[in-house]
Amino acid sequence: MKDHYFEIYNNLIKLTRNKLLFEKINIQDSFYDRIIVFFIHFAFFLKTYKKEENKQYMQNLYDFVFNQINISLQETGHGDTTINKKMKSYVSIFHSIIKKVDYWESLKKVEKSNFFSSFFEQSIESSFFVEYFEKYRIFLINNTLNHFTKGVISHKF
Repeated sequence: MKDHYFEIYNNLIKLTRNKLLFEKINIQDSFYDRIIVFFIHFAFFLKTYKKEENKQYMQNLYDFVFNQINISLQETGHGDTTINKKMKSYVSIFHSIIKKVDYWESLKKVEKSNFFSSFFEQSIESSFFVEYFEKYRIFLINNTLNHFTKGVISHKF
């Protein structure tokens, strides 16, 4: 079962590393920017599959992902106090992302654009993000969660 979490996590990381997201817009390739892009991918993922899977499975996946982020921060050499502050901040950011993603279909295009602009300090072409994540949402709907547990996938959307 834990292997499934690794596969899902690795697939989300692969999506986050999509160079197109960082080349076509004015986002720095920093840890903060990558974690935001990761959180947005993860939020759409959870929204799509939370109805398919039992709550415990999804909670374990959530815990696994945040444990992996914690491990990544430890590997950067930060102290425990700094890591705890950052993790608290990241959890808060993630939950604010989830709140918007839960109502994604009812948001107007300008609200979706503002959503993306609010998370990045630099000027971004938020309409690109709106289109990208709409395609990603459709991709998720058209594939089962099991699709993400069978190795790293190729995404074409």
